[in-house]
Amino acid sequence: MGSPEEIDDDTSEIPSPPKNVYKDPDGGRQRFLLELEFIQCLANPTYIHYLAQNQYFEDEAFIEYLNYLQYWQRPEYIKFIMYPHCLYFLELLQNPNFRTAMAHPANKELAHRQQFYYWKNYRNNRLKHILPRPLPEPTAPPPPPAPSTSLPPAPSATAALSPALSPMQYNNMLSKNDTRNMGAAGIDRRKRKKGT
Repeated sequence: MGSPEEIDDDTSEIPSPPKNVYKDPDGGRQRFLLELEFIQCLANPTYIHYLAQNQYFEDEAFIEYLNYLQYWQRPEYIKFIMYPHCLYFLELLQNPNFRTAMAHPANKELAHRQQFYYWKNYRNNRLKHILPRPLPEPTAPPPPPAPSTSLPPAPSATAALSPALSPMQYNNMLSKNDTRNMGAAGIDRRKRKKGT
């Protein structure tokens, strides 16, 4: 066996385990859920505006926390996110200019409007690029005009494929005199000259 000095040298290289290590009773589940909820709140420009107005973005610890939350962009965590705009806003919040700008109500409204337009047009814009456009079919010459009546023309085969007319478009097809002079029961109530 070696001298006591050699034994002390060997133990000094091995770090002693910390005495008070915090262990989550639920294995980190509650922390995971709290961070998930917070990060998804960042998808709301009004909430970001609230944080800016209450000077959370001036606290260095909060800025470091936002930086720490970027681990949610990894594939093993991203699958839990329901509002993907939160990741975009989290990335923008790393920029001090964006954090400062979100304190102004006009910028909050601009971000909210842009987010709305993205949601409104996302599917249509995406389908435009994904789905190929069919070739236009040759069209037959239009049939000769029928005598004018108060009823709209019968739908043709091509009209069955086109979208239905809205009530406004349907009303425009009727002549103005017909709709103005007809009563509720469909009786013509025009004033007639007595001599004819």
